[in-house]
Amino acid sequence: MIGTPTILIADDDAAIRTVLQQALSRAGYDVRVTGNAATLWQWVADGEGHLVITDIVMPDESGLDLIPRIRKVRPHLRIIAMSARNTLLTAVKATQRGAFEYLPKPFDLNEILAVVRRALETPADDGGAAGSGGEDDDEKLPLIGRSPAMQNIYRTLARLMNTDLTVMIVGESGTGKELVARALHDFGPRRDRPFVAINMAAIPRDLIESELFGHEKGAFTGAVTRGVGRFEQASGGTLFLDEIGDMPLEAQTRLLRVLQEGEYTTVGGRTPIRADVRIVAATHRDLGQMIRQGLFREDLYYRLNVVPIRLPPLRERTEDIPELVRHFVTQVVGEGLPSKVIDSAAMERLVAHRWPGNVRELENLVRRLAALYSQETIGVEVIEAELTGASAAPVEPAARDPGGDGLAQSVERHLRDYFEVHGEDLPNPGLYERVLREVERPLIRLTLDATRGNQIRAAHVLGLNRNTLRKKIKLLDIPVVRGGG
Repeated sequence: MIGTPTILIADDDAAIRTVLQQALSRAGYDVRVTGNAATLWQWVADGEGHLVITDIVMPDESGLDLIPRIRKVRPHLRIIAMSARNTLLTAVKATQRGAFEYLPKPFDLNEILAVVRRALETPADDGGAAGSGGEDDDEKLPLIGRSPAMQNIYRTLARLMNTDLTVMIVGESGTGKELVARALHDFGPRRDRPFVAINMAAIPRDLIESELFGHEKGAFTGAVTRGVGRFEQASGGTLFLDEIGDMPLEAQTRLLRVLQEGEYTTVGGRTPIRADVRIVAATHRDLGQMIRQGLFREDLYYRLNVVPIRLPPLRERTEDIPELVRHFVTQVVGEGLPSKVIDSAAMERLVAHRWPGNVRELENLVRRLAALYSQETIGVEVIEAELTGASAAPVEPAARDPGGDGLAQSVERHLRDYFEVHGEDLPNPGLYERVLREVERPLIRLTLDATRGNQIRAAHVLGLNRNTLRKKIKLLDIPVVRGGG
């Protein structure tokens, strides 16, 4: 680029204008600032500036309306949009209307400088705005929260909306993996075509291929008519493969072939069918561990994991809990249940809870509060009783005795339920290792919590060699927050 780049900044907050002007000037740029959209528009129309940084909410015009106007008259001019309205819809609309990047407020100056450098160095394109794409109603947003963790997800989703890249969503149960998949579909170019979801854990192993790819009449016993598979149902749209970690190896091989070749055949069929779908997969499992155990194909993993998105558990974004509660209260009122107000002490107790069931657990709690309690204002006593009842179910005396049979009986009950869910279809291979891992991880995590992260003491309590404990911490991906010993 010839000469010193000029950056045009529009923000109605004088403090932000000053901070940005000083930081960018120190970085060697020429900077012009204004508090309104009209002046910014005049500069752009006069051909000034090499880069625009604009707020979304300004007194005379919305930045969301200004961005496409700028793109129309100067399609090569990069635009960085900023907003304190840190929602998914803001990020998506800014990106769809032509912003090079969206940054939530408050922002990090180092990040601003990095984005500015990238915007000035990236080859220009002449793609115009992509249209509005969606409603301007925050109540219809699929994802709620303004925490830094959610801001990163919003920005990632905004970048992915107009692509067909395969996405792998990883997160604990209840974090909202299907909501993210639906957001990718509903705000993307395939929004007018079907969104089809299939849960691998809920389908018998011998039927998965038929469910995915369909079958011909007579392909197997009971196939009295042709069956349409999920790939065909989702044609032109999005196919969401939920709990991909529960997919049998033989079906993984066939899915890999579809992803490689872009076509498939029905069970019993011979004519290839083009697979015109966007694939979004999700799992709560550690696929890396499953690959090492021979339970998941490494080549399929890399085909699916083109763009990974990790959804944080609720305990990592507790600042979002008040907003989530308000959102769920609005939902239940719309369903005919009475409105509730959570007082400040009760809200503090909600924020302090660990939420093992994540956002789904919080939503269920709000529904219970609306349905079961007559008082309009919910106090901390009610929340305490609800959370205690949910997270600490009554334990039989034998279960409290480490030398008794309570633990064995509890594990047996859990496994019996597991087998009853699967019915005659036995669980996937590797059950022994999975059960050990499910017990081992919380045991080590709780021991580390009790010893305040002191691995020497934890190893002594567990009866393990210290090096063995360290290996297990790494293998099981157990966070050690206080790191003693």
